[in-house]
Amino acid sequence: MNAHVTWPGQTLALFAAAEEAIRQIPPAFPLEATVAVNPWLGQAKEDRRTAAARLARVGGGRMFLPRETVAAMIDAGEVTAEDLRAAEAAHGMAAGTLQRATRQAAAKVAVLPALADLAQDDSGIDWPAFVEDRIGLWAAAHFDRGQAFWPAPEGRAWTSWRTFASRDLTPELAGLPGFAARIAAMPTDARAAFADACLGLNLTQEAAPVYFHRLLVTLGGWAQYARHLGWTAERDGGRDETLFDLLTIRLTWEVALLEQASATRSTAWNQALQDYARPLVIDDDTALDAALQEAVDRAAERRLGNTLSGKARAEPDARPAIQAAFCIDVRSERLRRALESSDPGLRTIGFAGFFGLAVRHHAHASDIVEARSPILLSPGVTSATSGDDIGTRVRLRAVRAWGRFKRAAVSAFAFVEAAGPLYVGKLLRDSLGRGTLPPVDPAPHLDLPLPVRIDMAEKTLKAMSLTSGFARLVLICGHGATVTNAPHASALQCGACGGHAGDVNARLVASLLNDAAVRAGLEDRGIEIPEDTRFVAGLHDTVSDEVRLFEDVHPAATREDLDRLNAALSRAAALARAERAASLPRGKAETLATRGHDWSELRPEWGLAGCRAFVAAPRARTAGRALDGSTFLHDYDWHQDPEAETLELILSAPVVVASWIALQYSGSAVAPETFGAGNKLLHNVVGGIGVLEGNGGALRVGLPWQSVHDGTRLRHVPSRLVVAVEAPEAMIGQVLQRQPDVRALFDNGWLTLVSIDGETGLCRRYDRGAWIAGASPLTSVAIAA
Repeated sequence: MNAHVTWPGQTLALFAAAEEAIRQIPPAFPLEATVAVNPWLGQAKEDRRTAAARLARVGGGRMFLPRETVAAMIDAGEVTAEDLRAAEAAHGMAAGTLQRATRQAAAKVAVLPALADLAQDDSGIDWPAFVEDRIGLWAAAHFDRGQAFWPAPEGRAWTSWRTFASRDLTPELAGLPGFAARIAAMPTDARAAFADACLGLNLTQEAAPVYFHRLLVTLGGWAQYARHLGWTAERDGGRDETLFDLLTIRLTWEVALLEQASATRSTAWNQALQDYARPLVIDDDTALDAALQEAVDRAAERRLGNTLSGKARAEPDARPAIQAAFCIDVRSERLRRALESSDPGLRTIGFAGFFGLAVRHHAHASDIVEARSPILLSPGVTSATSGDDIGTRVRLRAVRAWGRFKRAAVSAFAFVEAAGPLYVGKLLRDSLGRGTLPPVDPAPHLDLPLPVRIDMAEKTLKAMSLTSGFARLVLICGHGATVTNAPHASALQCGACGGHAGDVNARLVASLLNDAAVRAGLEDRGIEIPEDTRFVAGLHDTVSDEVRLFEDVHPAATREDLDRLNAALSRAAALARAERAASLPRGKAETLATRGHDWSELRPEWGLAGCRAFVAAPRARTAGRALDGSTFLHDYDWHQDPEAETLELILSAPVVVASWIALQYSGSAVAPETFGAGNKLLHNVVGGIGVLEGNGGALRVGLPWQSVHDGTRLRHVPSRLVVAVEAPEAMIGQVLQRQPDVRALFDNGWLTLVSIDGETGLCRRYDRGAWIAGASPLTSVAIAA
């Protein structure tokens, strides 16, 4: 806001309402580093029923599984009578209510109309689609990240669009005479234009919050992309006004449509303003759908509890020959289980795949900075690769320039006609899945003072619960996915590494822990790493299940252990592929190793589809138990955490990231038209940011339909993520008191929290400050936390 402007109270209230609506929109990150985001992040501070009712009013997509899907799960025995009774009790419903509800069709909730909707009803012209198209055309150029060759006018979003729209005659041809001149006469300041638009709409402060939310929903992925700019700026202590500018742009279209309104449209608008001002009410159908989803959630909780029950596997006293630390990503669970069965002298560890190092990384011969850390964190240190010579930089820049030339508007057709035959060999090789792995970059390094490196190493080892009992060889294994011709490739990479592969972080940690000076500093702090222990970095390719080792510098004495590790990894990869193959269309264990090189493959892997649980416990609790690649596994020993600092870190960072992943998959599965990227076969990349489904329409965010559905049924059945922690309930309660935002996720029903008894493995669920024994509250006694 300009410092010299004094806004009246009514206008200030409208600014506040706009801010409230903006926070209802989830962020969406660009394709180059896609990270999973909870699509209901803006509603996380309220319970799911309220959020569902709110989104239904503004056209924000459904939140719960359709009734026919739940009915099929009941018929199949996946949801039991016990689950239904538990859900009915939790929602205060009479016994039998939910069984009857599955046989009743839910009434369709009417979405509150924007003026574009009213204009369509009045004129027969599809104004919502027209407005979406004109805004999208400008936005694709304005937000472009290097794909467009004719960029939009520079400046902040409002200024750029105003310049564009004041020269765009298309709206006048469609039925808005004088539109361009009207835009040219508008204030250059976005806040002044916003105030004028609200005045032109006779907008009241009571109606504004819901109305603004409705308009932002109509902007689809563009609103979510702009929200990511603001969300990231806020995380880093700044502020970004892009989404406010987009709201102002959308308001401007509404005013133009009202100025051309007939008496019928004006009357309908006055009624709509009254409807927007009405208080939110949870209707009966929303309450029933929420309770049916609760039954599905309780079924997932029950199955996990059955899997974890019983005594944990006894840990051998002997020193392991090899330890392997993997990312907690659910895709690591199968490989860890296979690896442990391949070599009884090998033990695995689970830890978030950035391995405690939030770094800004300069890739080899590149000026681009990659944030190799969870999106919740702002990277604090910078890493780079060794051997970054000027010759390599020149060569790679020439490759990039050649790529741009091939795609340029002037040269593209001539290039294909003249040089196309030269690419026949490459086309055949890619079609047969015979591509090669990318070359390995030189080892990354951190240029930091020794005390800082010692601090980093200490925090990483303590967070891994690995402060003693080191093996002779310790593998630090990140993960990535080798795919080709996949705009959403970064969605298959490591979420803890910001949508990049985890090789850089793994190599940095291995180098750090092999440093003699760092080890000496750790010894002074009570962490003694044996002299014969060596750390080696690796990268798990989640498409092929192969693990590439980065044998940067190792003494000859380590060779025997490395050979043993490679042999175990090879056997484990074959076992994991055999297990996964059955779930993939046209899946064969022998072809999974090359599936990622096939440019025509729609489903190179399932990613994290099916994720439904997070377990923080010693590996002995889950070792040998088949969790079907559905569970995030984080090693945690509460005995080594007297102040619950590590537990607090786990619940406030890895659990939140895992919940975002699970909820993103759920949103893409249950509301694909709102939170999904659509059909891969129809994708066109726009601006390097996201995709369009076809040649136009809204920017699509979330996951493609092929990532959650196999063509016959959902491969990700939405259920609430169950967070199971093996620790005293009083300790867990202390952490929740210190982390109110995390506690709200459990209190509002977005996540389920259960404690695991270390002796029996029995679980008790957390319920708003109480711990309830058993899967069902009907036969249990609440015990205050």
